[in-house]
Order: sequence, then C-alpha cells, then structure tokens
Amino acid sequence: MTGAGDAVLEAAVGALRAIDGIGRVYDAPPLQAALPYALVAIDSESDWSHKSGSGRALRLAASIRDKGERPERLRGLASAAEAALAALGGDLPGWQLVTVRFLRTRTVRAAGGEWTATIEFQVRLLAAG
Repeated sequence: MTGAGDAVLEAAVGALRAIDGIGRVYDAPPLQAALPYALVAIDSESDWSHKSGSGRALRLAASIRDKGERPERLRGLASAAEAALAALGGDLPGWQLVTVRFLRTRTVRAAGGEWTATIEFQVRLLAAG
C-alpha cells in the first residue's frame, strides 16, 4: 500500500471511531474482539495519474460485525458508517481527496449467528504539491 492507501485508511478509521455503538475499529482482522466492531481495509489500489501529476484510485471497504437474532442494530451501525465514510473529504497527508463514491453494501450471516455488513467505496486522490 502506498501513502495514499495509508492516508485513506487512517481517515476512515478516525471517521468510524466517532460512531456511537461501534466498540472498536481495526485496520487488520483482530484475533479476539468484542462485538460489535468494525474492520477497515483498502482492497485494491490502482494508478489514477494524469499528464502532470500522480494519483491513486482505491477501493475502501468497511465491515461491521455484530451478533444477534436479527441484524437491526447492525443495519443502524452500517448506515452510520456509510454516511461517515461518504463524508470523507479534503486534504489528507500528502494527498488531495478528489472523490468518494459509494459502490455497494452487503449484509450476510455466518454460522454461529454473527452478522457482517460490508460497505464499499471508490476513493480517488491526487498527490499534493
């Protein structure tokens, strides 16, 4: 991951930590964690440079995990997470954030009753300076 990925990851972790109800936010899968928690990752990164500058296009994914009979609480947390990530903007260390575009969301239930909601965005940045 380049500096662009690191900058977006840090901004996304900060945005999700501000949401009431999400216990912890991780940038790598935790060995043990109390539910609910969020996991943020940069799934892919590609060149988005132009004639006179460098740029990156990233796929940002945030997964929120919870447990329960039904995913009501998870849906509320996922909605808040989507809004927080969509609001990312401005300048990041070394990069200018150009666009944050919602791609998709998906909620699935795993064995044992754990639910996961994943929200994905495309993020485009240009190198500052």
